[in-house]
Amino acid sequence: MGSADGETVPGRFDYCPWEFWSRSDDEQRAAQLAHQTVLAEEIRAGGGTAEFGDRVFVSPWAGVHADTLLLGDRSYIGAHAVVTDEVRMGRNCTLNPFSTARGRVTAGDGVRVGAHTSLLGFNHGFDPGEPVHRQPLTSKGIVIGDDVWIGSHVVVVDGVTIGDHCVVGAGAVVTRDLPAWSVAAGNPARRLKDRRDAAAQGSPGGGPRPGGSLDARLERFARRAREQAGEVLERCRTGDAWTDRPGVPPTVRATCDAVEIAALLLGGPPPGADGAGLVERLRARQDPATGLVPEFGCEAPGLDDDAALYHILSVGYALDLLGSRFAHPVRAVTGMPPTQLVERLDGLPWSTRAWRSGHWVDGVATALHFASADSPDSPATAGSSPQVEALFGWLLTRADPGHGLWGSPDAKEGWRQPVNGFYRTVRGSFAQFGLPVPYPERTVDTVLTHSRNPAWFGADRGTACDVLDVIHPLWLCARRTEHRLAEGRDWARGQLERVLGRWQDGAGFSFALEPGERPDRVAGLQGTEMWLAVTWLLADHLGAGEALGYRPRGVHRPEPARTGVV
Repeated sequence: MGSADGETVPGRFDYCPWEFWSRSDDEQRAAQLAHQTVLAEEIRAGGGTAEFGDRVFVSPWAGVHADTLLLGDRSYIGAHAVVTDEVRMGRNCTLNPFSTARGRVTAGDGVRVGAHTSLLGFNHGFDPGEPVHRQPLTSKGIVIGDDVWIGSHVVVVDGVTIGDHCVVGAGAVVTRDLPAWSVAAGNPARRLKDRRDAAAQGSPGGGPRPGGSLDARLERFARRAREQAGEVLERCRTGDAWTDRPGVPPTVRATCDAVEIAALLLGGPPPGADGAGLVERLRARQDPATGLVPEFGCEAPGLDDDAALYHILSVGYALDLLGSRFAHPVRAVTGMPPTQLVERLDGLPWSTRAWRSGHWVDGVATALHFASADSPDSPATAGSSPQVEALFGWLLTRADPGHGLWGSPDAKEGWRQPVNGFYRTVRGSFAQFGLPVPYPERTVDTVLTHSRNPAWFGADRGTACDVLDVIHPLWLCARRTEHRLAEGRDWARGQLERVLGRWQDGAGFSFALEPGERPDRVAGLQGTEMWLAVTWLLADHLGAGEALGYRPRGVHRPEPARTGVV
């Protein structure tokens, strides 16, 4: 049988199954679900039991011949794993490639089983009066608790219980029970220390904090955010619009942030809001002549208005989340001749204000995306519009092959402007259109250099924008290359530890997580919307995004909004 993407040999997902639900396309997902259906029917036809939770992955190249197979949400089985008899695993569990689970094996939540490891929940008798091949089989079963990491090439024999939160080192042979929180290794395996002691001492291995596994902490955080989402939104509501934080005027962006937060955490429009009425009011804000959306109380803007440029993103995607779209094309962009677009790109302050330049590209590219999506049969979208071709042609020929970005560092801010400008440029163009960035390895090098700058990422520093502008390029480039991936994950882990402890009950996140009373340190809708998306990116870069139970869908959606246009 072929792999989940129809190949006749194992593919990337078969060996890296944790990537499947974040990188697969619709066809691959349909094939995987169909494989699970066939597998379940085969088990049930033999009188067995089969249950698969949400976002489970079972490689078609695994030898699954179980009588009972229960897999909880976000669990997976890699290529060439062997699964027989009775195997029950909870949520967020893994059987990595070439692992074995036979006999009666029961595992809790968050159990990671390394490659080439064998869980042997059965045994042979070895009475001297009979040949081995005639000896009866016995099965006491193996029981594994929650939050357990079993390394590669481990053997766990029948009758063993491994307690919650244990770590078993590679190559160990586990012949007797391990109490909770054990760190064990050797043949036969012996308990070396208590995992909590290692965490308290700040072990160089970066062990989890006593609060539990990362997946469990992410689940608790997301549950807390969902439970308080209504209160967070109501705190900033004023009539039919929203303010960023109490005591300031309502804004278009804050209203759209409210839509994004509600869609992300609650699956619908903000509580108490009339979705149809909100759509009508947002569509009515658009200037018919230019297609741009002015701020409340302001005149029709132009393409040099920073707020109007961002409103292309925020209003466009808010309408999309509400099941609608702009009433008019953004004619200030779609009506611009390609030669004029190139002149505008040439005239942007890339060398001194790369963020401002990227902001302009983000708005313009998003306007072109919405025009393409709104008119699927127009000549501009049958392949590519002249404006889209001009934009990508300019970006591809101006990216610096030495550092991968547009713009240059300066003595005052270092790489901050080019890195932040890269994110805004790429979000609207390459990422939104589903195209690969030009120089992913060089981009990773430059972004990691910037991430170590204490001026922006020192103790208790790093605004939502600064962290987003690092993690999104790292996350995006990791879709194409594993260059310095471990370093990027270490940085993401440190940022995630900081973020998870900064949610303010009933208020959400502040834009800057530093303590103080400045406006950017007061919890509000912009900080909440951005940090929720950043938290997902940080977690997903560590392979734990699914534990949050949400996935950004608006401005900060990880998937391309459109593919195959250029």
